[in-house]
Parts: sequence; C-alpha cells; structure tokens
Amino acid sequence: MAFPLSPVRQAGPFVIVSGQVGRDEDGTFPSSAAEQTRVVIASITRHLASHGLTLADVVKTTVFLTSMDDVTAVNEVYRTAFPEPFPARSMVGASALPVPEGVVEIEAWALQPSWNGTQSS
Repeated sequence: MAFPLSPVRQAGPFVIVSGQVGRDEDGTFPSSAAEQTRVVIASITRHLASHGLTLADVVKTTVFLTSMDDVTAVNEVYRTAFPEPFPARSMVGASALPVPEGVVEIEAWALQPSWNGTQSS
C-alpha cells in the first residue's frame, strides 16, 4: 500500500526526509533493531543525495522505536553513521509503526547550505 506522502521534500533551505523504516531492497525486514537502523540510515542517505546532501547536513532527526529496549543498539549504529556535531534529536517510544515488521523509524531534516530562495521540490 502506498501512503499519501512525499518521501523527501524541500521547504526553503530545509530538505525533509519522511520517516524511513528498515525494509531491505528485497522487501524484507532484518530481525534486529541495529540492522533495521542501518537500512533506515542508508535510505535517508539516498534521499539526501537526491538533493546533493549528506548525513553531515542533517540538523534534526526523530527516532521512533517500538521498544525502548532497543535504544542502545540504535544509538551504536546512529553514532557511527552521523558525524559530529550530531543532529538535534528526539527519540519516541511508539506502540507500533505503519509496517508491523518495523521496529525503528527515523525522519530527518537537513539544511541546504546552498539554498538560493528559488529551489523547491
């Protein structure tokens, strides 16, 4: 089922990546939160690249977890993916995600440093 959303949008100097879940390219979900986090971050990276950005341009993320027991595993992956200074971040416990197999979802806001006031998508 397709959800009524844009996976990535530019709004002024910001590029916003909608919440990404840990679905592999073959459509399956890895069983661990750490592996799903790696998949999520790879997806965010691809969306940012479509706007000429990298994870270094991310200024804010929101992480949704179905189990707060996964915080440590997610943080270990997150820490190696995002460069310092780390983005501002909220981490929220969620009773469920839009896909039953998902245990982690991350949305990201990046700053387009070269924004000239005319770009949009």
